[in-house]
Amino acid sequence: MKLFRTLCLTFLLFFGVTVARSAEPAAWEIDSPNGSFDYDPATGLFVGTNGVSISYSNAVLTADNVDANQETGEVSAQGNVTIQSKGVRWQGERIIYNFKTQEMRAGHFKTGRTPLFVSGEGLGGNPSNKTYSATNVVLTADDYEHPTYKIRASRLKIVPGEYFEARNATLRIGNVPVFYFPYFRRALGYRANHFDFTPGYRSTYGAYLLSTYNWYSKEALDGAIHVDYRNLRGVGLGSDLLYRAGKFGKGNIEYYFTRDENPFAGNPGTNGLMKSIPTVRQRIEFSHQVFIRTNLSVKAVANYQTDERVDHDFFESQYRRNIQPKSFLEANKFWDNFTLDFLAQPQVNDFQETVERLPDVKLTALRQQIFDTPLYYEGESSAGYFRRQFVDNSTNYSAARADSFHQIILPQTFFGWLNFTPRVGGRFTYYSQAEGPGSTTDEQARAVFNTGAELSFKSSRIWTGTENKLLDLHGLRHILEPMVNYAFVPRPNVRPPQLPQFDYELQSLRTLPIEFPEYNAIDAIDTQNVLRFGLRNRLQTKRDGLVQSFVNWSLFTDWRLTTHPGQATFAPLTSTLELKPRSWITLQSDTRYDLNRRRLVEADHRLLLEPNNVWSLSLGHRFLDSDAGLGLGHNLFTTSIYYRFNENWGTRISHHFEARDGRMEEQYYTIYRDLRSWTAALTFRLRDNRFGRDDFTVAATFSLKAFPRFGMNSDRDKPSLLVGY
Repeated sequence: MKLFRTLCLTFLLFFGVTVARSAEPAAWEIDSPNGSFDYDPATGLFVGTNGVSISYSNAVLTADNVDANQETGEVSAQGNVTIQSKGVRWQGERIIYNFKTQEMRAGHFKTGRTPLFVSGEGLGGNPSNKTYSATNVVLTADDYEHPTYKIRASRLKIVPGEYFEARNATLRIGNVPVFYFPYFRRALGYRANHFDFTPGYRSTYGAYLLSTYNWYSKEALDGAIHVDYRNLRGVGLGSDLLYRAGKFGKGNIEYYFTRDENPFAGNPGTNGLMKSIPTVRQRIEFSHQVFIRTNLSVKAVANYQTDERVDHDFFESQYRRNIQPKSFLEANKFWDNFTLDFLAQPQVNDFQETVERLPDVKLTALRQQIFDTPLYYEGESSAGYFRRQFVDNSTNYSAARADSFHQIILPQTFFGWLNFTPRVGGRFTYYSQAEGPGSTTDEQARAVFNTGAELSFKSSRIWTGTENKLLDLHGLRHILEPMVNYAFVPRPNVRPPQLPQFDYELQSLRTLPIEFPEYNAIDAIDTQNVLRFGLRNRLQTKRDGLVQSFVNWSLFTDWRLTTHPGQATFAPLTSTLELKPRSWITLQSDTRYDLNRRRLVEADHRLLLEPNNVWSLSLGHRFLDSDAGLGLGHNLFTTSIYYRFNENWGTRISHHFEARDGRMEEQYYTIYRDLRSWTAALTFRLRDNRFGRDDFTVAATFSLKAFPRFGMNSDRDKPSLLVGY
């Protein structure tokens, strides 16, 4: 009966509008499943009682009783009125609404969409500029009948989805007035101006308060203003600016200044490095990127710091991410088969070792077919002037370099499954005579020949009927990819010790490439005769309708047929494993095993359990052999556990324990409190500095749910954010 009534009314409305105004397509739909209605096709008037729903032009109105005029679009609704339009919900006991002009009039009303909810009296709408005004208004981001905090205003103007303006506004916590605003304007949505405060105590700061005012404009500018106070260190001031210049690109500028009253508080020791820390400490970060065309971009980045410990002392999260940020100007031009790159990199901070490129220009030929032959070509050619700047200026040197590399590849497939790709190439590099106090090399011209081949295949098998509830398996596919890569480079006519080292081989625990152009340490190229063996294993299944790899395992090692001084015949066996026996269990493992000495060089393991939103557990172990050449080594155990006691309380506890010398290096204890529309966290951190006294911190952070302060899992991955730095 409900469906029949709705169809009949829709037909009558459609027919009436078509006769009266054939140029305007009908979009009215009226439903009254449990009530009654009267409709006059001649006048377009409609009366409904006992529950009515009207839909027109992406707006929906429901009410107990309605009087509607189909021609004008105006509806007078009484009793439990709700209007849903453009993602905003309006509620009231009596509302007059025009579906065609969006004009609205109401007595008492409620409206809202996260993150703002409004109630008031005397609502009126202006269809010409799509604004609404009201009196005796209450605004809050607390979506409860009795909000914890709210703003009371005598008058309000609101533009849905954009901003609101309040006059004679008072901020109240509960029923207690705490602040008065003669005029208050705020953007709606997640880009609304707001404050962030982090009060706390740190043994190297004393008591501190970090405060930030975040502001947003509609189009061109966003930013933040920082005013920080640290009892032992003084006042810190800063400003961040994010700008958007349309076709001229976008960028950001960050500046921070502090007159540090005790720069050695967080830097124990009396060596020359520590003595160089000044009292006036500053940092400037600038970046700008512009896409001149779809295939042409320019990016400029500058990072200036007065000393090497600014980020370490005041911006720990950024310091951990990048302890030596670069400054450069680069431009990239792309074609179908070529790219042209321009890079200028000066030394901005004289306490950071830098290879200056003044500039470095490189033309890259991407792998491309040679006419209609089975051969492919790739290459790189570059030229530039380089200066290696050490912290000790007495050893600096500089030289010009021009390099050109070209290679031919012949991909082949045999038997429909075996891939064989031989390659042969050559490189010529010119170096000018090095200059500077640390120069030792003369003008040189080096020629390098290289060849090699890669052999690989992929095989797979599917078991569609495999089911296992314990491992959450629904079908099984195994993919196996073995490979062998051979690289041969005869002894160059000029060896690396006779060349200035600008692009040199950095010591790394990761497996370096063995073929050109992936191996890009141009100045360190030497004789090479090596076989790389690799094996990739993947086991896949379906979970929640999606294909997921629950085992992804790779093994690699090198057999050096010709060794350099200090090199062993076999490179360490490298294993990379990711295992997901259940969708909420993840095990990651990276290991390097020395086949020659039969000992573990490196191991990095992590187990993550996230079965639900009540608790999660992360366990990690990081081992590094002291003979790896990267310091004393590590035998570090990490734990992080989160537990939610109930809807209001939760905790996270994290530890870093160094078993090499039995030290608890770092401890975090955080208590979370849900305050309905806010969340609060109280964090205790204790760090063993090994030199000097321990570093103790306690801090409180607050975040409005409507405007989250941190991203998902930031407190787990970057816990220092919870103490403000």
